[in-house]
Amino acid sequence: MTLTDTFNRPLRDLRISITDRCNFRCPYCMPKEIFGHGHKFLPKSDLLTFEEITRLARIFASFGVRKIRLTGGEPLLRHQVISLVEMLREALPDVELAMTTNGSLLTPKMAEALQKSGLNRLTISLDSLDPQTYQRMNDVGFPLEKTLAGIVNAEAAGFSPLKFNMVVRRGFNEGDVLPMAERWRGTGHIVRFIEYMDVGTTNGWRMDDVVSAQEILAAIDAVYPLEPVDPHYRGEVAKRWRYRDGAGEIGVIASVTQPFCGDCTRVRLSAVGNLYTCLFAARGHDLRSLLRSEAGDDEIRARIREIWSVRADRYSELRSEETAKHPKIEMSYIGG
Repeated sequence: MTLTDTFNRPLRDLRISITDRCNFRCPYCMPKEIFGHGHKFLPKSDLLTFEEITRLARIFASFGVRKIRLTGGEPLLRHQVISLVEMLREALPDVELAMTTNGSLLTPKMAEALQKSGLNRLTISLDSLDPQTYQRMNDVGFPLEKTLAGIVNAEAAGFSPLKFNMVVRRGFNEGDVLPMAERWRGTGHIVRFIEYMDVGTTNGWRMDDVVSAQEILAAIDAVYPLEPVDPHYRGEVAKRWRYRDGAGEIGVIASVTQPFCGDCTRVRLSAVGNLYTCLFAARGHDLRSLLRSEAGDDEIRARIREIWSVRADRYSELRSEETAKHPKIEMSYIGG
């Protein structure tokens, strides 16, 4: 059953945050001054159980969802996360399962277990290949070499291609754009350069801090000529570009300067079961209460249909310095 919103956008992608915890304090997501020592994370009892997540995933799949991405926080911090992947794979054998991680916990054992459990794809956040800049970006002193070792472990487990997400922020890591492109050219892996966005209300976003997609592409194209590539599917968030010499491709996610709201097919589920129809939403819709009542699947399905059918979100198309100040849910609660 296809479900569309007020702009005729179908529901195709479900992003599930499985924990609000993270071992990094990236300033664009969980700035240390807000999420530092003493910050109270959600108690385990508030989190959706694996059974509740799987039940909701099955209901969403009945509406046409064909891709599920597990996020956080850092999803590998969720205890027994392998069991969740196995449950989702068994329940939904034809749905693509992906995960976004910072890579810090990708030991050989973890990477192999993720692959064997049925996870299709891994995306790894990697904001710099300069050791000092990388530590500045994660703001906990986590060493770059350990994340690179996690990438090697993922490769050895059979994840290919890997995708690397680099959030580009002026004054922090814009000088690392070309080195990042150079490092992964010819490897089969794909770097996705992401414009710094005003997610949440704690990251101090300013338009002046945004390195535009145009600047990013120009820096790479000047050395390694690029050409555009058609999207794989409607609603793909990254605009694809390939190297003219055949050395692979990159992606650019330009939510700020080139909004793609018109093709957005994504819905987000927080770790406590709140449904958000936009990354920049201020308010979620409580599904956990329904799950923990005696509501049947049909009642939950009707509630989801009601939420999506009136969806009219297009925040990125309306963004300004003023709207950026409006209250929004923090990205660490609903994933990227």
